[in-house]
Amino acid sequence: MELNNDQNIFSLWFFWHFYEMPKFLLSVWKNHILFALNYFSLPILLKSLFAPWRKYRWNYPKMLDVGEFFSTLVSNAFSRIIGAVMRIVLIIAGILFQIFVIFAGLIIFLLWMLIPFIIIAGLIFVLLY
Repeated sequence: MELNNDQNIFSLWFFWHFYEMPKFLLSVWKNHILFALNYFSLPILLKSLFAPWRKYRWNYPKMLDVGEFFSTLVSNAFSRIIGAVMRIVLIIAGILFQIFVIFAGLIIFLLWMLIPFIIIAGLIFVLLY
């Protein structure tokens, strides 16, 4: 919409409040959602769910030693279990944070759209009571 000098301030404000700012708020909201997704690295955590924790891995013995083989097997399995548990905790924290970002953005967006009506209702309430 091209702005010209013969428009009054109310129409300029209306255009800004109900067109330009909602577009801006939606782009900010999208950036926060993408930030939360990247901050917790949810796709990477899901891909590497059963990878060893902090890449702790023990090498199997070169010679046939049953005791050493099972010790290494248990150690590697334990490292993978710890990695899975830690990643599940991080995935849950990331999902909870993502839900918070979505709800906070929705509340902010709705409040922004309702601000003029809240002000008008408040003025009417003050003048009548």
